[in-house]
Amino acid sequence: MPDLVDLRTFYHTPLGQAARRLLRQKMLQFWPSLGGMSVMALGYATVLMRPYVGQGAHVMGFMPAMQGVSAWPREGPNRSCLVEPFNLPLPDNSVDRVVLLHMLESSENIAASLREVWRVMKSGGRMIAIVPNRRGIWAMSDATPFGAGQPFSPSQFKDILRDNNFLPERAARALYLPPWHGALWLKLADTAEKWGGAMFPTLGGVLLIEASKQLYAPVGPARARQRKALVMPSPFLPAPGGPLASR
Repeated sequence: MPDLVDLRTFYHTPLGQAARRLLRQKMLQFWPSLGGMSVMALGYATVLMRPYVGQGAHVMGFMPAMQGVSAWPREGPNRSCLVEPFNLPLPDNSVDRVVLLHMLESSENIAASLREVWRVMKSGGRMIAIVPNRRGIWAMSDATPFGAGQPFSPSQFKDILRDNNFLPERAARALYLPPWHGALWLKLADTAEKWGGAMFPTLGGVLLIEASKQLYAPVGPARARQRKALVMPSPFLPAPGGPLASR
């Protein structure tokens, strides 16, 4: 997982600032307003959250222990803290919206991370997960944090979400500009985003997938425990065609 120093350094470069702006624009197409909602930014997702803080949303910046943490935002009370991603310091069913960035592709246990996100989300909660696109050039470059960890195809990542009781709702791609630091490419960032999405839709650098919380099936180990319970014999039930078993 990229550490805090590498992430901060990247997002302070002109390329990182362009990437942050383009990702914010795409995310705001999904969620234009979150006023009054509780929002959890997990990983290094705080770089995208400033528009929601201005709307009055209660935004919490949770950064994994293996990554490091920094105070955020620069002005006002601190909203960030260091967490164990498999044991978030929140009660069940307490968060309306979740944004994951620089999190799942480097997680040592994606299923456990998603199960914990599922636990803290409200029944009507939604999540946007941002991960490197396997077909995108950003996943092939070491010049950005999106080149670290495991990239995903859309179908593969949707299957992962479904396996962990999330229902994929909408998907998009972003970052069609090459991950190069040249001034010319950065001037063409908006043009590349517009025409790249129209002409080469599968080649965006990252995937953004919005998913909702499924409620009708237990999560992971709970499902296994339920299956086990269904086949366990009970001394308090009569055997087929026989008398009650003694205690």
